Amino acid sequence: MKILVTGSAGFICGYLVEELLQNGHAVIGIDNYSKYGKVKKSYDEHPDYQFYQHDMKDVDFIKEYAADCEHIVAAAAMIGGISYFHEQAYELLAENERILAATFDAAIWAYKTKKLQKITALSSSMVYECATSFPSEEGDQRKCPPPLSTYGFQKLASEYYCQGAFEQYGLPYTIARPFNCVGIGEKRALCDKEIYSGNVTLAMSHVVPDLVQKVVRGQDPLHILGSGNQIRHYTYAGDLARGIRLCIEHPRALNEDFNLSTPDSTTVLELAKTVWKKINPDKPFRYVSEEPYKYDVQKRVPSVQKAKDLLGFSADTKLDAILDEVIPWIVEQIKVGGI
Repeated sequence: MKILVTGSAGFICGYLVEELLQNGHAVIGIDNYSKYGKVKKSYDEHPDYQFYQHDMKDVDFIKEYAADCEHIVAAAAMIGGISYFHEQAYELLAENERILAATFDAAIWAYKTKKLQKITALSSSMVYECATSFPSEEGDQRKCPPPLSTYGFQKLASEYYCQGAFEQYGLPYTIARPFNCVGIGEKRALCDKEIYSGNVTLAMSHVVPDLVQKVVRGQDPLHILGSGNQIRHYTYAGDLARGIRLCIEHPRALNEDFNLSTPDSTTVLELAKTVWKKINPDKPFRYVSEEPYKYDVQKRVPSVQKAKDLLGFSADTKLDAILDEVIPWIVEQIKVGGI
């Protein structure tokens, strides 16, 4: 299958493109390099990979390359950590809507006039920002109050794009909803504003790289946002890439939505202790709480049963193994100035 991946230079898509190529697909990637700048990937010279640097709001450009594809992965978006939700509140809504509208316009055209078979849209666990039922099942995002953050609201809107394009034009879709992706390759964004946590500048306000770099830089006591009781599901990027690939390939994914996540709940404090012990095994753990951000969701627990039942997907990589891969990479990035 030939697949157009928008936002192909992004963090999750770095894993996804590799996963698709390894499983026999041809991939066209489009990205404007706005987040990290130009980045090298292991598959840049792969014979089945073509990359184009371009703005994803250009409908005609997207059409040109969608015309020859059976599938589109709509992943391009402005995205960042929790501080980003506040610093870029308007742009996260407006710019992401423009990107999404252009992508769907091209997809509808390619479906009606060319050979496109389906679009897979990357949503976010933030659609459950105001969830009241746990574990949150697919469909609960339509029952609970809408997200409070503009980012969460826009990601929920992306799911309605799928609904609208299907209802009006018959465009088949799948919605993939990753939870708390963790892996290597996520650096400080070019547009990030310097924000201090104690005496350390945050990497990107994503909890794993920020905690790791604070411990590596010798912060003691460790500064964490809020009480540390926030519950998350830290999911390995390689597992998520496999889940997204199944969303693309599997016939039972047609016109469905899926939570893609580890089943394991971890509090921020538990994560902080684990990171600390891996880096400072002989040093007592100490921490202090900082004022949390407004949109720091306290509990985010997904149901993963639907993906298991329909796709045979489970995210099995444990947090310990994820950290054993990620910590050395972050240490190296600190040395070279990537974080």
